[in-house]
Amino acid sequence: MWTSSIRSIRRPDVDIVYPVHPNPAFHDRAHRQLGRIANIRLTAPFDYPDLIAAMAASLLVVTDSGGIQEEAPALGRPVLVLREVSERMEAVESGAALLIGTGGDRIASETLRLIDCAASRARMVVGGSPYGDGRASTRIASACARYLGVAPDLIVDEFG
Repeated sequence: MWTSSIRSIRRPDVDIVYPVHPNPAFHDRAHRQLGRIANIRLTAPFDYPDLIAAMAASLLVVTDSGGIQEEAPALGRPVLVLREVSERMEAVESGAALLIGTGGDRIASETLRLIDCAASRARMVVGGSPYGDGRASTRIASACARYLGVAPDLIVDEFG
């Protein structure tokens, strides 16, 4: 767990929102080590709309979640990925995410670097999702309709 890294980001101008996993081992340790620090808000895991709202309101996102690695870049938020490797390399390759591992010093230093450097954050905003344009289901339906010879008006330009 990265509680020591989070604890080291003790600045009055930085608020940290940490949705804590409900597993008692994580939950209890996080609350014991971080629960009394003024700028850290420990929460239960968010439902999807609240998660999106929280990320949209954030300066940056620090996560080990694969799903959040996909969502945050689409919201224009830089992502620090707490993994050594990721199965979602599109965000890393586009520059929207940075693999920083799980070492406490690097987590703290990279987080503070992005907090303090607007230019570094701006370089990580890629202008859309590195995972596509969100129209895959329409393209699949169009391909199925063409294959079946029905509803040709559903055809969507391959790149449009």
